[in-house]
Amino acid sequence: MKKFDPANAIQDLHQFGEFGDVNPSVTDSATYTFLEARTMTDTFQGETEGCYLYSRHWNPSNKYLADALAAMENTEAAWVTASGMSAITCTILQICNSGDHIVSSMTTYGGTFAFFENYLKKFNIAVTFVNISNLDSVKKAMRPNTKLIYTETMTNPLLQISNLPELAKIAHANNAKLVCDNTFTPLMVTPHNFGVDVVVYSMTKFVNGKNDCVAGAICSTTDFINSLADVNCGTAMLLGPVLDPKLSSSILKNLHTLHIRMMQHGKNALYLAERFKELGIKFNYPGLPEHPDHELLKSMMNNGYGFGGMIAIDMGTAEKANAIMEKMQDADVGYLAVSLGYFKTLFSNSGKSTSSEVPEEIQREMGMSEGLIRFSVGLDMNIERTFDKIKDCIYKIKN
Repeated sequence: MKKFDPANAIQDLHQFGEFGDVNPSVTDSATYTFLEARTMTDTFQGETEGCYLYSRHWNPSNKYLADALAAMENTEAAWVTASGMSAITCTILQICNSGDHIVSSMTTYGGTFAFFENYLKKFNIAVTFVNISNLDSVKKAMRPNTKLIYTETMTNPLLQISNLPELAKIAHANNAKLVCDNTFTPLMVTPHNFGVDVVVYSMTKFVNGKNDCVAGAICSTTDFINSLADVNCGTAMLLGPVLDPKLSSSILKNLHTLHIRMMQHGKNALYLAERFKELGIKFNYPGLPEHPDHELLKSMMNNGYGFGGMIAIDMGTAEKANAIMEKMQDADVGYLAVSLGYFKTLFSNSGKSTSSEVPEEIQREMGMSEGLIRFSVGLDMNIERTFDKIKDCIYKIKN
C-alpha cells in the first residue's frame, strides 16, 4: 500500500477563488442570503450541502482551511477555531458530560493541564493524570465512565513520545476515544493513521509559523465535526470560538510551506542536539538514539520531515537558566519568549512559563527540572553560527 504523505495531500488540493484566483477568495461576510426561505430552514437543520448560514457556523474561507487540514491529517473533516485552547476545550466538552472521566498524560501543555485539573471540576468531570509512557498505568486508570484518553504526540515540554497505536487499542477496548494534540509534530506524524479519533492543534505554532495570529484546529470524522457545528448542541457552534476568515486565508497560504519549514526546523534542532552531546550538556531530543522513545517515534514518522524543531537543555537551576536565556537574547540567538514554531529561535524556562500552571510537586513527579530551557529552534541558515553563540553564552554563565 502506498505510504501516506501529508505534504502531497496538501499539494493535491484543488482550491481556487470564484474568479479563477490562485488563492481561494476571502469571504468576510458574517451572514449569507438565501434565494428561497425553504433552503434557509434546511440549512438550520443541517440538511443542505454548500450553503452557508452564519459565519459562527461555517464560512467559506474557514472551510477551505479546514479541508486542507483534513487532507493533511488524513481525516474526513476538520473545524478551525480561534485558538488551540478552544480546539481542545470544545473537543473535550463535546465528548464528555457531567459524571464522565478522562485519562490524561501528566506531561502536557500547562493550559491543558489547568483546564483538566481546575476548570472541569465545575462540570463534575474527573481527570486522572498518568505517565503516558507507562501503558499499564493507562490501563489501570481506565474506568467504566472513561470517555477519552488525552495525550500529545510529543509531550510539552519533556518531549516524551506517545505510543499512539497502543493507546488507541486501550481507548477503543474501553469504548473511549483517543484525543491527541499534534501541535509539535505536524507532517512528521499523522495520528489518525494510528487510531487516534480526534486530532487537535494550536495552529499558532508550526502550522502558521509566523506568530502573527492565534488559531486552532480539530480534525476528525465528518460525524464528529458535524456534531461540533450542530446549531442545537454543538460545542463549537454554541461556545462560538470562530476564526476570523482573513486569518484562515493567511494560514492556508502558510500551510503550503509547512513541509519546507519542518525540514529546516528539524535539521537545525538535530545539529544542535549533536553538538550539545559533544559538549556534555544535559539535553533532550527525540531525534537521537539516546532518547528512550527514539525508535517509537521512527516507527510512526512520515518520511522526510525530520525529528522536529523542539529541543530542551537542563541548566540545573532556574537562576542559571534565566541568566543563559538573557545572554542568548543579547547575543541574537533568538528571543526569550513563549510559544514555538517561529522562524526565529524562541526559548523559555518551562517550569516558570508555559508549564507554570502545573504545581511544582507535579513538575518534579514528571521529571521536569527547574532549570529546563525549552528551545523552539528557528529556520537559521547558518546553524553552526547559532551554536557557537549558544556555547559562548553557556560558558560565560558556567565560568
